[in-house]
Amino acid sequence: MAFDSLSDKMQNVFKKLRSKGMLDENDVKEAMKEVKRALLEADVNFKVVKSFVNSVTEKAIGEDVMKGLNPGQMVIKIVKEELVQLMGEEIVEMKLLPSNEQTIVMMCGLQGAGKTTTIAKLAGQFKNKGKKPLLVACDIYRPAAIDQLKVNGEKVGVPVFEMGTEHKPVEIVTEALKYAKEKNLNLIFIDTAGRLHIDTDMMDELKEVKANIAVTYTLLTVDAMTGQDAVNVAKTFNDEIGIDGVVLTKLDGDTRGGAALSIRAVTGKPIMYAGMGEKLTDLEPFYPDRMASRILGMGDVETLIEKAQAAIDEEQAAEMQEKLRKSTFDFNDFLEQMEQVQKMGSMSDIMNMIPGMSQKLGNIEIDDNALDKPKAIIQSMTKEERENPDIINVSRKNRIARGCGLDISEVNRFMKQFEQSRKMMKQMSNMMGGKGSKKRRRGGMRFPFGF
Repeated sequence: MAFDSLSDKMQNVFKKLRSKGMLDENDVKEAMKEVKRALLEADVNFKVVKSFVNSVTEKAIGEDVMKGLNPGQMVIKIVKEELVQLMGEEIVEMKLLPSNEQTIVMMCGLQGAGKTTTIAKLAGQFKNKGKKPLLVACDIYRPAAIDQLKVNGEKVGVPVFEMGTEHKPVEIVTEALKYAKEKNLNLIFIDTAGRLHIDTDMMDELKEVKANIAVTYTLLTVDAMTGQDAVNVAKTFNDEIGIDGVVLTKLDGDTRGGAALSIRAVTGKPIMYAGMGEKLTDLEPFYPDRMASRILGMGDVETLIEKAQAAIDEEQAAEMQEKLRKSTFDFNDFLEQMEQVQKMGSMSDIMNMIPGMSQKLGNIEIDDNALDKPKAIIQSMTKEERENPDIINVSRKNRIARGCGLDISEVNRFMKQFEQSRKMMKQMSNMMGGKGSKKRRRGGMRFPFGF
């Protein structure tokens, strides 16, 4: 995640604070010097850092904190509260107009920020919520931009309206609105043209669309990897055309992440969504409190639960628990569980959402492709072998190893791990509720591997 480096530094600062029984003013000021350095290195706007550190310091050296039972923990609480306030104290979502009216969303941004992909992600998410979106291709300059939008639209099952490259964007949108009315589509996403840098022609084009079309929301897509440049771009767009919110892309990358901590303070506009990967499903509402928790190494249980609920089928999970109790859990089930875990995102992201896990892992690298080999081994088995793991002997293992291109030792290691996992999962399944337990009757959320 973009904040990994910042998170590590913050946690080191707070570890020192927690190790001291009582704190004095110098302890707090020294800690805030380190926090200031960490924020600046994360490319957070200098004025924002100065205001943030001053506010935390003022609150942290108060008498209630200094004489508290756990002053170190109270300082951390203050830092988290200030981080949340910095990014916006609550989630800001798009509120759609009544179904008999058209909600029009204009997406703008520089070339390379991920605008065209992001607009398809958004449209797909609203479609999954039962809405009726339409994508409108108004990027008439970039080669293959229209084709890219059509491909992405097809992937998420959302229609695309386009008129080629010979018409002005305002003309295309006008015709698109007529088309949408005929087809009973009431959520219109306009994919505008990007540029390598901000120029007058681009701004004039966007102003013309807004002057002639009743745009409900103007969203700006910015690339988190560009750091303070993203903040400057957001400020310019807001000053020139007025924006309602920001979509921050590539927040999963190895970046400093300062844009997320600066945009709200500099522009006054909220970050509404965060792009956390390249898949068309990798777009999340931006929750300031959850992001603050992740930056401070406190995990993000809410997002983890939501991802699990979205990825895991309740009926399948119930069947899996029953199989575990009866010891009929086979390789087909194991493969299905691995695929559900992969739907939740990268393993490193999942680990970071578990409170305290980032500290325990330290500098250990999480291999996001760790499940590829087990999947290859299972996919090299026959139908009979998948359903009856106990029949797999030495000769079968050799054939499986040749089929997946791995050494026999890796197949043996996987088979041993599978047996150990099967035993452990059966024990955990029994411990966490047998037949008729309250948890099962309530239909409680189950994590992959049956627990």
